[in-house]
Amino acid sequence: MKNFTIILICLFTTTTLFGQQEKGIIGTTNWLHNWTEFNPKTIDYGEPTQILAGNITEDTKLLKRNIYLLSGSVFVTNNATLTIEPGTVIIGDYDSKASLTIAKGSAIIADGLETDPIIFTSNRSVKRAGDWGGVIILGDAPTNKFGSGSVTSYYTRPNATTYTNSNYGGDDPASNSGILRHVRIEYAGKRIKDVGYFNGLLLASVGFETILENIMVTHCAGNSFEIIGGVINLNKAVSHKSSSNDFKFNYGAQCNFTNSLAIRSPYVSNSTTSARCIQINSYENKEEVDFSKNGTSVIAENITLLTNSNDISSDIRKGLVKAAIFVGHNTSLDMNRSVISGFNPAVLLENKISVNQENLEKIRFTDMYFHNCNGNIFVENNSNNEDLENWYGNSVFFNVYSKGANSETFIDIKNQKRPDYRLRINKIIASNEVDSDIRRID
Repeated sequence: MKNFTIILICLFTTTTLFGQQEKGIIGTTNWLHNWTEFNPKTIDYGEPTQILAGNITEDTKLLKRNIYLLSGSVFVTNNATLTIEPGTVIIGDYDSKASLTIAKGSAIIADGLETDPIIFTSNRSVKRAGDWGGVIILGDAPTNKFGSGSVTSYYTRPNATTYTNSNYGGDDPASNSGILRHVRIEYAGKRIKDVGYFNGLLLASVGFETILENIMVTHCAGNSFEIIGGVINLNKAVSHKSSSNDFKFNYGAQCNFTNSLAIRSPYVSNSTTSARCIQINSYENKEEVDFSKNGTSVIAENITLLTNSNDISSDIRKGLVKAAIFVGHNTSLDMNRSVISGFNPAVLLENKISVNQENLEKIRFTDMYFHNCNGNIFVENNSNNEDLENWYGNSVFFNVYSKGANSETFIDIKNQKRPDYRLRINKIIASNEVDSDIRRID
C-alpha cells in the first residue's frame, strides 16, 4: 500500500462559534432549525376536519386552518394545480393505503416556510414506518426507458382512470411539476403485496423547472427519495431513519444533488445489502432500457451520510451496518466536498464495473472526508481494493480519512431538539492513509 503524507486541516471561519468545514452540509447557520423534526412521534397534529379522496380535476387550495385526511389513492389530474398553504397538515389514512399522486401535466405548489412547514404524516395513534403510501410526482422529462413508464402497480384495484394518470416520461427536460419546499413526509412507505413498498417521495420524469428543496422524509419503510429519470436539482434534502435507501437514482435520472443529509440507525434501517444512503442504477430490467439514451448521472456536492451509532465498530461486527453508496454500471457519479461517516465500507461499485481509468473517470470522489468507515471504496464481492485505494488516495483528489468520536466530529449531534450535523474543524487530523485494521470487509 502506498503511503501518503498526513494532512493537518486548519480551516477557520468567523461565521460560527465552532468553525465549520466546507465538507458535508454547509451553511453559516444550521439550516435544519425550525422546519425539521427528528422525533415526530411526540407531535400531536390534531384530528382531521376535511377529507381528500378521489381525483382533483381543477385548481384546488388546501388551507392551514384545516387538517386534511388523505383517503385512498388521490390523483391531481387534468392539468390542475394543487396549492397547499404553509403550515397545512395532511394525514395519510392507514386503512385505505393513502397516497397523493400528481399526474403528468398537473402540478403541486407546496411552498412551506422555515417557521411553518407543510406536513404529511400518519393517522395512527402509534405511528410506524409504512403507515401510509407517500407522495408521487409524475412529469414529462426523459428517462432511458423505451416509451413511457407507469407507476400503476402502486395502486390497489386500478381502473382505466388510474392507468391513464399513472404514466410518466416524455422529452421535456424542463418539465415543471411545481414546488416542494419546507415539506416534511413522515411514516410513509406502505407495503404493497407482490410489489414492494411505496416511497416517501417518488419523482418520476420530473424536470428541472420544478423546485425541490428543504424536504425531509423520516421513518419511511420504502426509499425516502426515489428519482426515476428526469432532470432535477435536489437541494437541502433530509432522510432520517429510513428502512430502505435514503436516495435512489434510476432509469437515466440526471440530478444535481446538493447540501443534503442522510442519517441511518443500525437498529432502524434495513441491514440487508440492498439498503444504502445513495443507490445509483440505470435500470432494474435491461430489456426495458434504450442504451442509446443517457444512463443515470448524479453530481453530488456537500452531502453528509452518517450512521448514528454509539459504538460503530460493534455495530459493524454485528452486521448492522452496510455500505453508504452503491454505484451500478452504466452510471456516473461525481461526488465532492462530502462526508461519509460510519459505514462498512463507504462505497461499493457493482462487480460489472471494471477497475480501469475509463470507468473510474466516470466515478469521481474529490475533497471527501471518510470517517469511521470499515474500508473505503471496493468493488462488490471483492475484498482487495488496493488499486482503488491507490487511485482515490492520490493526493490530486484531496480525499482524507479519519477515526474519532462523532461528538468531536460534528457540531452538535446529540442535541435531540436541534441537532447540528455540520462538520467541526477543531480536533480533526485527517490522513490519506487507511489503517490496515479497518480495511477488511466482513
